[in-house]
Amino acid sequence: MGQRIALVARAMGLALTALALVTFLGYLVVYAYYANALFHFPYDYDQGEGFELQDSLLFSQGQWPYRDNAVYPFYASNYPPLFHLMVVPLVWVAGPQLWTGRVVSFAATLVTAVAIGYVIWRETRLWAIPILSGLAFLASNYVYHVGPLFRSHMTMVMFETLAIIALNGMDDPRHGRRNLIAGLALLLAAGYTKQLALVTVIAAFLFLFLRGPRRALIAGVAFTAVAVLIFWLIDRATAGQWTVNIIQANVNAFDDRQAAKLYFQWFRLHAVLIVLAAGYVVYELFWSRLSAYSIWFVLAAAGGVLSGKWGAGESYFTTSVAAMCLASGLAVGRLLRAWKKQATEVAPGGLSAGHQPAWTPALALGLIVPLLYLHQAGRVFHMPTRPEPFTSVARVLGQPTDVAYLDSLGFPSLGRPPTAEDTAAGRRVAEYIATAPGPALSEEAGFPLSVGKPVVTNPTQLLNLDKNGLLDKTQLLDMINAQAFGVIVLRAQFYPQVVLDAIGQAYQPVDAIPMNGFVYRILKPRPRL
Repeated sequence: MGQRIALVARAMGLALTALALVTFLGYLVVYAYYANALFHFPYDYDQGEGFELQDSLLFSQGQWPYRDNAVYPFYASNYPPLFHLMVVPLVWVAGPQLWTGRVVSFAATLVTAVAIGYVIWRETRLWAIPILSGLAFLASNYVYHVGPLFRSHMTMVMFETLAIIALNGMDDPRHGRRNLIAGLALLLAAGYTKQLALVTVIAAFLFLFLRGPRRALIAGVAFTAVAVLIFWLIDRATAGQWTVNIIQANVNAFDDRQAAKLYFQWFRLHAVLIVLAAGYVVYELFWSRLSAYSIWFVLAAAGGVLSGKWGAGESYFTTSVAAMCLASGLAVGRLLRAWKKQATEVAPGGLSAGHQPAWTPALALGLIVPLLYLHQAGRVFHMPTRPEPFTSVARVLGQPTDVAYLDSLGFPSLGRPPTAEDTAAGRRVAEYIATAPGPALSEEAGFPLSVGKPVVTNPTQLLNLDKNGLLDKTQLLDMINAQAFGVIVLRAQFYPQVVLDAIGQAYQPVDAIPMNGFVYRILKPRPRL
């Protein structure tokens, strides 16, 4: 009787595991479809994409994007250079196209997912849990939303993940020194991709300190020396504009309510993975020794508080998503291996040392674990409902099909694949810029880049500088008052208020074009009296 129950339980466990794998593979299909749609969309989908393309374009021409914002074209980047340098070869081949950086970002998320799965497989020698953990990373709403965008964030997460994996293996008797050097180099790469990697740098050196203070001190001095030297060289080459735009301009106001809201959202979406990862931290803290993975998860989760800064958002939690997928997969994998090992140590008569059927805990876990992953899959639900076969899938799942995109977050600004109507709308905006005399003042750089016109200003960077008293607006206001711009395109009105006031006095609205859920307002010079 017990043998029959065991067979049924094993079959159910395998069936549930297969269902979980199919579900997460479905999310991978949705992700790939969304990415492909973005690859073919020639305009900004997220407000900052075009400006990151402009950075890559400037680098491809041998120029620095860290410039004086007080003089025409009033443009400077607020991101470190590595991601944009990675895109440069594609820009050389294809020109200033948004798909170039989108492909790099999308590839970075795939590398991160594979790295998570590989580590869990290497540690557990299981097959389903590593695959589920890697796919769970890609299935997160946060990763899905920003993964295929021309933004530096996911490339930073890739470098962070690879760095932590390398550093965790620094005690390897054969390759420890290599792993340490590789980990430090990858940390440096993460930091020079985006400043937010500082959280992972802190986690990494805390791990090094716990493993050996002397080695951590030596590594820290070497790491700091190289990082400071690179910083100094860039700052000198840009006449100090590197420091102004990378450091001083990023001192933004903090909204504790925004941070709390995003923390609640983060937990609601990823509760299963968060609890499992936290359990892994507790296990290592009391019954083993802390790995780089546990320390990274704790620090990455704490680093989510930075999402409360002005201009921040859900992407600030993507590092914690990578860390939780890694730690939760290790937790489940090791637990399954432990119970399976115990199940093989059966006393005569088919009973374990505790006089209970030895297969009971292992089989129970075989049912519980896939159910947990299926529950997690339900928490992050997102999918388009058009075209087919997504419409039919939505009907089978009992979801409404009267909207183009479904998301457990409600109606987020990101995630819905752009449509042919969006492309047509973007073409209308670009046509205004192409036919207007002189330069255009556009809140999104993708439009002027698409028609071969210069990119003028980065509104959020101007606003950041203005809030910190670092922006001389004289020349920009003079050009606006003189109606030097043939057309102005506004979306979110992120310019400093005095700039918006000047625009309102010198320009008048002539059109309003909806695209990707936003309204792009076209303004032309007011007739002179």
